Amino acid sequence: MPSTSSRPAGRYGSKPDPGVRRLALAPGLIAALALLIGTLVLNDGPFTVVLYIVAIFAAIVAVFAFQAKQWWWLPLFAVIAVMWNPIWPLPLEGDLWRGAQFVAALAFLLAGWFIKVPIPEEQRR
Repeated sequence: MPSTSSRPAGRYGSKPDPGVRRLALAPGLIAALALLIGTLVLNDGPFTVVLYIVAIFAAIVAVFAFQAKQWWWLPLFAVIAVMWNPIWPLPLEGDLWRGAQFVAALAFLLAGWFIKVPIPEEQRR
């Protein structure tokens, strides 16, 4: 029997599209994974790759936070982008730097979950 609502059914059932997407979730998960791997290779050659990944994904998550009008995330990810900057790296090391890896990973996971970017009406499914 066809649906009688004016809005089409969602992809997996009759639940309507909420109009928001968690676009920061995938970059947040990738960056958090890179940070956790980075704790194993801290201050070694492969850690430079971690610096690039984290700095780039911090900028990407910041853009999604801006699009979602959740500006309070911007200073946090600006600090992360500067601290994990591979071009002019800060001389950080030791347990404090290792702990910062875990704090930044948690920040990426939380931002990925809570940042919801609104999708324009014409792009909704």
